[in-house]
Amino acid sequence: MRILFTGPASAGHLFPMIPTAQALRAAGHEVLFAGSQPLHQLRQAGFPVVEIGDGRSIRDVFEQALDEEVRYVTPDMTSDQILDRAAHGFAHLSRTTVDGLLETAESWGADLLVHDSFQASAPLVAAKLKIPSVIQNFGVTSGHAMVGRLASHFTEAYETYGVDGPAEGTALNVVPASLGGDPTGLRMRYVPYNGGGFVPRALLRRGTRPRVTVTLGTVLTEMDGVRAIVRLVEAAASVDAEFLLAVDDTDLAPLGTLPDNVRPLPWVPLAELLATSDALIHHGGSGTLLTALQAGLPQLLLPQGADHFTNADALTATGAGLRSTSDGVDAALLTRLLADPDLREAAERLRAENAALPTPAETVPSLEALATA
Repeated sequence: MRILFTGPASAGHLFPMIPTAQALRAAGHEVLFAGSQPLHQLRQAGFPVVEIGDGRSIRDVFEQALDEEVRYVTPDMTSDQILDRAAHGFAHLSRTTVDGLLETAESWGADLLVHDSFQASAPLVAAKLKIPSVIQNFGVTSGHAMVGRLASHFTEAYETYGVDGPAEGTALNVVPASLGGDPTGLRMRYVPYNGGGFVPRALLRRGTRPRVTVTLGTVLTEMDGVRAIVRLVEAAASVDAEFLLAVDDTDLAPLGTLPDNVRPLPWVPLAELLATSDALIHHGGSGTLLTALQAGLPQLLLPQGADHFTNADALTATGAGLRSTSDGVDAALLTRLLADPDLREAAERLRAENAALPTPAETVPSLEALATA
């Protein structure tokens, strides 16, 4: 069979689809990605890619669609307002991908279309060509709900192409049921894909004292630097632990002189880094949260915007994580993250719940059945 994947050009949206695509290709199916610029993340994943869109970045399109400077840190907005703002921007971004995706799916003869919930063109194309489709969820939020949000900003496109509304895709959840996702559809084990990178040999084994990884994902550092962890780095100086700053080549000047127990790292695949860590502190991004879940680690979330607040609500409800504002981090909170046995037990329960789900390889027959139904 021929399986066509598509999603916005963002690691948080593309990376969760890679293990699904790898499993399908390993089972003998043809896999093709349709993506917009920048395409380097898809190229590095080793799949053939067809370019769609008009070449503009997500940030450029958002600034035009929202008619304002794009803000990633949005503590003054509700989760509902953040999601609707995102839907408006991503719908605008998707408008330029319809023709390319439609032509690709039709010319290539796609048997199944797997798409991210923020790619508004995909449900339209699936409905237009009557291709079975799968909404590959990337976190705790409902893919069906997000498809509906984007469709409400995409009515002109549906009218142009003579389609009544979005296709009724099947949701593919990559979170345990206790964390959320869509109540219907398929549920698959989260298997991290964090891209390639070098792993320092010293990080393949545990250190002599507790190790805490700190990361801010791929988008937040680009748009807001490391301002979210200034207070954290100050507080870390008085905690008996090693803190690893996984923020790639971001300017660390706002942090001042780093304490002796705080060390910056170049880009390291997060799953490998967490294998020898004792806890994770991060912004609340879905991929980061789920990579830590897969490793069974307690987490401290410092939500800034996007889906961070929704993710923080879901994780803290399970007992496996703490949350704080950036300015609220102190030594006592960091010590609790490492020492609270209830946090660690809850994190282990989530890890076991994830491990009990079907692997991507075990999910392939279900995807094949959707394509041939």
